[in-house]
Amino acid sequence: MTREAPIPETVTLHVPFRIVKRSGRKEMQLPEGAAQPRRTDNTLIKALARAFRWKSMLESGEFATIAELAAREGIAPSYMTRVLRLTLLAPDIIEGILDGKQGPEVTLARVLEPFPVEWKRQFTRG
Repeated sequence: MTREAPIPETVTLHVPFRIVKRSGRKEMQLPEGAAQPRRTDNTLIKALARAFRWKSMLESGEFATIAELAAREGIAPSYMTRVLRLTLLAPDIIEGILDGKQGPEVTLARVLEPFPVEWKRQFTRG
């Protein structure tokens, strides 16, 4: 049996970062190459959930048209159409959003803008 070194009572850890303002909030910005923490965007996740729920309701025949479903939900049909388009996102993009691994440029406003239907082109969108 070997004798281990004693465990120190205090450990000092230095983490380089800087504080930046984004959309009126202060955020920690880590240096390039540092592992980025997950950034779960509940607004995006809620929009994805709504999109797939509405798609299911339309496909099941529960509602015949988007206008009928939008009236039931109390929202504008044009907004519902934009949200429904989220079901056309590439599975990797959806998984990244659900895992909180999307980049800071992936916001609800940005994904509601028109995007290519082809999954490969969605990744190259600039």
